[in-house]
Amino acid sequence: MTIDELLAIEEIRALRALWGHLYDGREVDKLADLFTEDAVCEFSEKYGGHWIGRDAIRANYQKYATPPAYPSLHAGTNHVVKVLGPNDATGRWYLLDFNVREGVEFPPAIMGVYDDVYRKVGGDWKIARARLHFLWPDRVTGDL
Repeated sequence: MTIDELLAIEEIRALRALWGHLYDGREVDKLADLFTEDAVCEFSEKYGGHWIGRDAIRANYQKYATPPAYPSLHAGTNHVVKVLGPNDATGRWYLLDFNVREGVEFPPAIMGVYDDVYRKVGGDWKIARARLHFLWPDRVTGDL
């Protein structure tokens, strides 16, 4: 593994961590900028189906990003990144989503596995595809 590959892996991990901070902080415009123009978010129909293109991604995240900021916390763990070339990479990580609104008796909300494709655009890593396999509370996308 080269130094450039190690740097790319850390930049991609930081990108995904920032995604959680921006989503939970309800900063939807900054969140959408983490995606390529032609990005695709692949979710089950229960969560809006496929969101195609940055504008659709922004609009759909806006539907879920109602105030106040930080009603939930999205924790990403076990992020494995494979650099395929200087501008392409893939990744897989676990999503642990917690509802942290006051009075919530059972905070776990969603657990799943993301399979991502990343592309370097203008010197910055972006999310080109995000596919979420929901595992809990219900396994809605089938086997991994």
